[in-house]
Amino acid sequence: MTSPTTNQEPQKKAASDEMDVAKKKKNFFASTYDELKLVVWPNKQQLFSESVAVIIMVSFSAAAIAAVSRFYGWAAEQIFQLN
Repeated sequence: MTSPTTNQEPQKKAASDEMDVAKKKKNFFASTYDELKLVVWPNKQQLFSESVAVIIMVSFSAAAIAAVSRFYGWAAEQIFQLN
C-alpha cells in the first residue's frame, strides 16, 4: 500500500516559480532600461516640426474623408431622391 502524498513538493515548486518570475521581471526592466538608453530622442525643433507635419496630414486626411462622405451622400440623395 502506498502512503499519501504530501503538499510539500508543490510548495517548493511554487516558491521556485515565484523566484523565477521575480528574476524575469528584474531582467525585463533591466533590458528595457538598457534599450531606452540606446534611443535617439528628438530635439525640440524636430519634435515641433514633426508634430506640425502630423497635425497637417491628419487635417488633410479628415478633410478628404469628409469630402468623399459628402459626395456619396449627395450621390445617394440624387439617386434615391431623399429629402
